[in-house]
Amino acid sequence: MAMKRLSLSLGLVLCLALTRFAVNEAIHEDALITHLPGFSGKFPSRHYSGYVEAVKDMRLFYYFIVSERQPETDPVVLWLNGGPGCSSFDGFIYEHDKFIGSLPRLHLNPYSWSKVSNIIYLDSPVGVGLSYSKHKTKYKNDDIINALDTHMFLIKWFELYPEFVENPFYISGESYAGVYIPTLASEIAEGIENGFEPKINFKGYMIGNGVVADPVFDTDVLISYIHSMGLISDNLFEDIQSTCKGKRVDQRKCLENLKKAVNLVADLNKYHILEPCYHPPKTNHENIKRINTTLMRKWMFGHGGVVSRWIDSEGRGDCINDELATAWLNNEEVRKAIHTEPGAGHRVPESKPKEALHFYRHWLEGKPI
Repeated sequence: MAMKRLSLSLGLVLCLALTRFAVNEAIHEDALITHLPGFSGKFPSRHYSGYVEAVKDMRLFYYFIVSERQPETDPVVLWLNGGPGCSSFDGFIYEHDKFIGSLPRLHLNPYSWSKVSNIIYLDSPVGVGLSYSKHKTKYKNDDIINALDTHMFLIKWFELYPEFVENPFYISGESYAGVYIPTLASEIAEGIENGFEPKINFKGYMIGNGVVADPVFDTDVLISYIHSMGLISDNLFEDIQSTCKGKRVDQRKCLENLKKAVNLVADLNKYHILEPCYHPPKTNHENIKRINTTLMRKWMFGHGGVVSRWIDSEGRGDCINDELATAWLNNEEVRKAIHTEPGAGHRVPESKPKEALHFYRHWLEGKPI
């Protein structure tokens, strides 16, 4: 009898959840994406996109993919690319979600993260990607203001999609999201404590290859990594430790040793050391050239730390070619399909998609990674 009552209770809960989703699907019809130029197949799950006015006169663009598994109970994950200033469409197009390919043909990614979660791709801060404001003053912000704006975006997004409020919520991202995410997490936690509604069911966050905006820390991580991968010798690593750390820092020798280390890896793909590195194409995507030693190297100096920034002779980042995605997103038919408005202006999942999905699934489920 007890088992029968339990079965009835579980059935009632599932029925209520399904009813909640069915009722709200009709509300989101204006945001529903029915097709994408370049893709001729059927979406495995529903796609939505649009704008949320996080604060007055600030329109933040989102692209939302419903989980292919159990959207009623699967986690909702906010994805943020870094930069600062990178559109989260970078993750959507190239890394862990639906489509990989070239204009005009797209195909499904078999290791899409939407197989196990609902994902929100957000262009933030305002001015990045398709997010915009009609007032230029809105483009002047910092990491704290961005966290406040993104928190308000989430509050209003969950008001638009109340069927997902009870789902576990996570934040994930890479690169400069190492700054965005902890700052946002703190803001969300404070909002929960202060009784903000709707209450976000915040569970945690994950950062890949995160930048913390501390030159000393970032440099230390860089040197430790390239040493652990056997890209610099033990002797050079020890020289760096002895001249750059401790009470007696020798700035001249420290800089010389750091330059030696960075020069040794200068021709490698810093996003995936096992893959070749290419200059972005100068004229069209058919003319991709192998990177060479003509790269300019820019350095960030501060507090004794050095972090290398590689750019090509035209001022563009090497090892990254976003021309296809740029062309696709600037296509008028694509803009119409994803509901854009006038005025809208360290990539493990891309390199190791199968392994990344495994890692991601275990993280969401609280299993050993």
